[in-house]
Amino acid sequence: MSRNSKARIAVVTGGTSGIGLATSRLLLERGCRVALFGQKLVNVESATQALCQDFGSERVFARAVDLGEPAQITSFFRELDDCWGRADILVCNAGISPKGLNGPTPFQEITLQEWNTVLSVNLTGTMLCCQAVLPGMCAQGFGRVVLVGSIAGRALPKIAGTAYVASKAALAGFARSLVSRYAAHSITVNVVAPGRIATEMAGPRDGEVNRTAVARIPAGRLGEPEEVAAAIGFLTSDGAAFINGAVIDINGGEYAPL
Repeated sequence: MSRNSKARIAVVTGGTSGIGLATSRLLLERGCRVALFGQKLVNVESATQALCQDFGSERVFARAVDLGEPAQITSFFRELDDCWGRADILVCNAGISPKGLNGPTPFQEITLQEWNTVLSVNLTGTMLCCQAVLPGMCAQGFGRVVLVGSIAGRALPKIAGTAYVASKAALAGFARSLVSRYAAHSITVNVVAPGRIATEMAGPRDGEVNRTAVARIPAGRLGEPEEVAAAIGFLTSDGAAFINGAVIDINGGEYAPL
């Protein structure tokens, strides 16, 4: 039996800044309890303080977790289960995109270490989080999983490095596999693919890279984290129960696969 929507437990990875923080806030506004984590302790502390102040400490569960460390993921979900119980919603938002002063590492210079690090966080970390929550979702007959991909995994990449592109493109196939296995348990698995969004990862709004990006975006601006969070919020709602295996592009018209 599924919980009443106001009592649902949502997990948001990378939930301490940008799209993840906006999503955490939206889900809390909807009445969920939200368990979030991020890699940087300073961001975890800042997000925790802000969210607890607005929504109450009893509805916020925040920890510092490195998605590249499987033991830390296991520990987080074990502690969450002991504290609150099984998750109803999982938003896999955390990701890394290594860049130097001159942009991403040129393909021929990508080291095996960089490649493995990006995939361990962006793809393997997502897989481990899904493994942690899907048995519980099956048992209760309800689940919402949203994976945060990227326009870089959908169209010809203009900024992102090869490892990041590969990891984000792989999420669509990963989601299809989960849909085929779990749809019969009233679990949906969907992907949102943001374009250029005004976050810490994107850098200064008025930086050269973002000015160039805005020039090619039909909407003529960067996207806002709250706009991506709104799509995620819908996909995790009861109203999206028949949307399964979809990729939702959120990019101001830069990529329009119509």
